This record gives sequence, structure tokens and C-alpha cells, in this order.
Amino acid sequence: MATVRASVINSDAIGDSAHVATRTVVVDAVVRSGSRGALTDAAGRVTLTLPAGMHVLVASKLGYAPDSVRLTLVPGADTAITLRLRQQAANLVGVTVSAARGGERRVSEEPTRVEVVGREEIEEKTAMQPGNIAMLLSETSGVRVAATSPALGGANVRVQGLRGRYTQLLSDGLPLFGLSAEGLGLLQIPPVDLRQVEIIKGAASAMYGPTALGGVVNLVSRRPVAEAERELLLNQTSRDGSDAVYWDARRLSPAWGYTLLAGAHRQRRLDLDDDGWADLAGYERGVLRPRVFWTSPRGHSVFTTAGVMVENRAGGTLGDATLPTGTGAGRAPFAQRVRTRRGDVGTVARFLVGDAVLAVRASATTQVRQLAFGRADDRERRQTIFGEATYARQVGAQAGVVGVAFQRDMYRARTATALDYTFDAPALFAQHTWTPGEHFGVTSSARMDAHSVYGTVVSPRLSALARPFAGWSGREARSSASGLASWTARISAGTGLFAPTPFTEETEEIALARIRRPTNLVAERARSVSADVGGLIGGVEVNGSVYTSTIRNAAALRRVGSPFGEDVVLVNAVSPTRTRGAEAFARYRREPFIVTATYAYLHVTEADVETGGRRGVPLTPRHAGGVVAMFEEENGTRFGIEGYFTGRQPLADNPYRTESRPYFLLGILAQTRIREAIVFANLEDLLDGRQTRAGPLLLRTPAPGGRWTTDAWAPLEGRVLNVGVRLGVRESVEERERERAQKR
Repeated sequence: MATVRASVINSDAIGDSAHVATRTVVVDAVVRSGSRGALTDAAGRVTLTLPAGMHVLVASKLGYAPDSVRLTLVPGADTAITLRLRQQAANLVGVTVSAARGGERRVSEEPTRVEVVGREEIEEKTAMQPGNIAMLLSETSGVRVAATSPALGGANVRVQGLRGRYTQLLSDGLPLFGLSAEGLGLLQIPPVDLRQVEIIKGAASAMYGPTALGGVVNLVSRRPVAEAERELLLNQTSRDGSDAVYWDARRLSPAWGYTLLAGAHRQRRLDLDDDGWADLAGYERGVLRPRVFWTSPRGHSVFTTAGVMVENRAGGTLGDATLPTGTGAGRAPFAQRVRTRRGDVGTVARFLVGDAVLAVRASATTQVRQLAFGRADDRERRQTIFGEATYARQVGAQAGVVGVAFQRDMYRARTATALDYTFDAPALFAQHTWTPGEHFGVTSSARMDAHSVYGTVVSPRLSALARPFAGWSGREARSSASGLASWTARISAGTGLFAPTPFTEETEEIALARIRRPTNLVAERARSVSADVGGLIGGVEVNGSVYTSTIRNAAALRRVGSPFGEDVVLVNAVSPTRTRGAEAFARYRREPFIVTATYAYLHVTEADVETGGRRGVPLTPRHAGGVVAMFEEENGTRFGIEGYFTGRQPLADNPYRTESRPYFLLGILAQTRIREAIVFANLEDLLDGRQTRAGPLLLRTPAPGGRWTTDAWAPLEGRVLNVGVRLGVRESVEERERERAQKR
């Protein structure tokens, strides 16, 4: 017998950056010789024991062109080889959006456009806001983090102008934050343990079911590597906010590994404009998430995680302050509080079955919230159950996935029992990719959901990719100025489904007792089409895209009279929501400098269910853009300056203005390494353009449902300085083995 030690790398990513070693390996690739095979580990390596003689070793992975090598093995000898895989036009997914494995921000080889925020950008945003991922997402072109509850600091993700409830938030392909994350979910996820963030824009129900009408955001966690990692991050802000996050990752053996994230976060309630109302909500939060990884020499792998989050959050009036006079509440104080307890478990298992991969995913989440809205209080519980099984196989230019899935979303309230619901949605789905060559690829997918309330719906999607200059040789391809081989064109069209619940973004600031149970609601349906083109021009990476979408039966809140004022109820709009938009992206990289520019144009209109006319969707700027200039060195030194412009936005239920002012945000980041520590300082909103400088946040009389604040159309915290330190230790496997040997 002989031993073969193979390393599998992504040939497209070589030379991408100084961090090539961590960016080029291909994880979970199948390396096979005849009937014997295994999956590569987190370092892209695999070991096979084969009979002596001649063998053909083949490495393959869905989404990559396979590579093979012929070798002759000598009995008792070790042979080390490297196999190189090149990404091809294939995006075979069940419920994961891990469509690319390189460090590129624009994934140029996928028919379905997937945008990737890499580890470098995550580290940059971690220094700016280590407590949550809101800033990480808000500074991505075409993605906007919109405030849903100024009193409590809630926010959600809007993709291409569509409301946040249409965006499915996943963690490693699992809905660990629920099938429809509420407005505080984004603010409870620290970015320290993220390896990358993947974003699919547009209707994605064909792949992810009735909660992905507007798009998908998948948070991909870091994995244990050959070197053990321990990291402690401490951060303090000038607005009396604090963060402490601990990260631990190591491989215990070739088969076993784990990671651990633990965080503690706090923020004091602050009234910045002296009106007695908290502009910044206060909170105390704890987060704990272990993950365990197992890989079999036969190519099987299992990943299991569990998470716990505990948070107490408070807003409203401070101290002896009261509500404005002349209201039904008199001069009473008005506090808003949310006490949240959330737990989840999830697992992903992959089994190598011949030339195919059988994958199973499952998760369960329970969240309990105690709500206080002035004198009204309630308790709610939400449970989510998810399961999926897929079978994937690639034969030559053809590749396919078939699968079954089940989702359950259950809500129960202690007092407002009229809002209780249970949604069950079993589903069948399939996806096929045809890649006749490196110049062209087509991915088609369809999903049938049998929803327990909204009936059976079929959602198709079709994506096509053209790379007309791929594989060019000669003077044209070698010319760095032309970069023709890098150019891609892509078009995608799909339909989407959303199963409305009694809740929307607006209900985050409304007492449950003021929300009426909806009747005769039908499912919201969407059609979306997008096209983009991108490549290199003189060393500058550029990308431009256009898109349009139409949502029929969009759900919206309508006022309903009651003895206590105006309640609200969810109804279907009679005319559709229409979106038209365009995005532009450019990035220039010349070590150690990186300059990135983005621009987004967005025109979104919807039915006004109160007047019967049409209006611009609130909190949606027509124009937005930004420029980021960064200086980075390999030793950890980093200095950057960024500026973001946000144009005018339509406003609703705001007695002070019907349209927001445009505003400009300027930020500066400085970071340096001192031995094993990285020290950073970040200044946000240097020009101090907080919203309350332009007008009040507190209303004179309550809005429908009893809400006491206007929408937050600009930052409420103003100029903020945060200073922190990251203490990190790396320990190789060999060092640990030596320590164990010495102890023995």
C-alpha cells in the first residue's frame, strides 16, 4: 500500500491577495481514485491509502471544473500532490447560498449573481461596530439597513428597495434567527465569527421558499483551521456602549474541530436632544454559540451548532420625563421594553454516495419576548422548525439537485391571542445547471410549496451567464489593460412568494393589543428580472446592474377606529408595488491601497391603502452612493476614510416633513498592531448629522397604533468615537502535540 497526500486549491484565486493561503483552498472537494475517495478538510487537504501501482486521482466539487492527475505509487512511499480546481458556471444549492469559495466580491463565474463580503471587509466593519452586523450590511451597494423601531433601535435589511420582511436571513444555510427575522435580529448578531457574507438579490423563492421573496443574506461562519485561534475583542464607545467578544477555534484531531463565540454587550439609554425621550435605546445582551465539526476519512461530514441569546432592551421616556401634554395619556411617563430569550440548534450533514452528495439540514429556534408598551404589556413566543434533504450529482456538463423541505412557523401571544398562527410548508424543489463550456452557463430551478394557509404555489427561476472572452490566449488575454477575459454578462428572472403574518416592520413599535387580526389575506407574489455586466478596465474592477420587480397583493397596514384611538390591521393592496433600479460598483486595488466606489438608483412606488392612490415607499432614497479609501499592510496596520451620501426619502405619518433631507456621513478608521494586539479607533458621522438636528423625533400626538416617534430616516446617535483592542493568539497543531508530549 502507499499513501497519497493531496491538496486541492482554487486556481482562480491564486494571487488574489496577501492572504492567499487561506483564500485558495477548496473545502469539501471530493478526491477519488476508483472506488476510494474522501472529502478535503478545512485546510483543503486529504489523505488516501491506495494499492501500489498506477492510479488516476480526480478532484471535483459542485461549481468547479474537475482536475485529475496520473501517478504511479511505490509501496510504502508517501506521495504529495496538488490538484487545481477552477470555478465554473454552476450554482447548485439546496438551502445554502455558498455559491463561491474565493475572496472575490463579485462572483464572476456564477449564473445566479451572488455578492460576497469577504473576511477583510468583515474585519474592517468589526472595528467600526463589533456588536452587530447592521453596518456591515448597510455599506453594501443595493442593500439598506432601515430602522423599524427608533424607540428600541430595531432595524431590518432592505434588498433593492423591497421591505425588510421579504429578506431571508440565514446562518450557514440555516434559519437560526427564524424564518422571518424581527427587527431586533440584526442588532443581536456579532460579526466576529463570520468568514464571509453572501447576498442574493431578487426573488429567490425558487431556492429558499416562501420567506425569500426579496432576496437572501447568508452569514457564513469561520471554520477551525490547522492553527488554533483564540481572540478577545474589547470595545468602548463615546456614547457609553461597551462590547466584549471572545472567539476560540481549533482542530482537536484530523476528524474533529470546534469553534466558540461568546459576547457581552451593553448600551446606556441616552437622550441627545433633551426632549425627555431616549434617542438611543439601552440594552444588555449576552450571546453564546458553540459549533462542532466532524469529517470522516470516507468523505462524510457533520456540522452542529447551538446558540443562546439573552437581551433586555429599553427605550421611551427617561427619568421623570412625560409624554407631550394634551394627549389621552396625560403627563404619564411612557417606557418601551423588550426582554428577549432565544435558543436554537442546527445541523448540516453531508454524505458521499458514489459520485453524488447527499445533504441533510435541520434546525429549530424558539424565541420568547416580554413586551412593555407604556401601560400595556404582553408575552409572545415564536417557534421555527426547518428540515431539508438534497441529492446532488454532476456528470460532465450537466449537474442537478433534487430535494424535499419542510418549514414551520408558529406564533403564540399570552393576551393578544387573535394574532396566533401556525404555518406549515412542505416543499419539493429541483435545480439543473448546464455548462457546455467556459463561455456559457444556464441554471434553472423550481420549487413547489404546499402552504397550510395560502395554498400550493410553484416558483421558477432562470439564470444565464455569458463569458465571451473566457479562455482567450495571446496578446488580448495577456494585456492587463484590456482584461477582456474577466468580463461577464448575466441575466436572471424569477418569481417569489411571501406568506404574510399579522406583523410588518411598522408593528415593531405598536402594542400587540392595537393590532387587529387580518382577514382574507392572500399570499404576496413577486416577479423580478435583473441583468448585470462586469469585468476589468485598466486594472479597475467594475460592475453595473439594472433590475425591476413587481409585487402583487403587497400587505400594508390600514388604520381602524377603536375606543383607544386608531388601531391597525394588515390588508392586501389593490395595486402592485413596483421597483426600478440600477447599481454601479468600481474598485481599484494596488497594494497597499484599495479604493471602492458604489452608486445606487432606486425608484419604488406602492399603493397607499388609506387614500387609494400611489406613493413612494417610505425610507427609500432615490439616490445613494459612497467612496471608501483604505490603506492596508500585512502586519495589521490599516487606515481608511469613507463617505456615504443618502438622498431624499419619502416619509409617512410624519407631521414635521413629508420628505427627508439628504445627508452625508463621513467616517475615519485607524488600526495598528502592537505585538499580539491590534488596537483600533473609529470615528463615525464626523459631521454630526444626526436626525434630531433637523427636527423632532417625538410626536406631539400618537400615530396609528399608539406609536410615539417618527420614522428614523437618518442616524440618531450622531458623532460617535469607538476605541478597542483585539488580542489574538494562534497555536499550530504541532505546538499542541509537543505540549501534550511534554506533559506525558
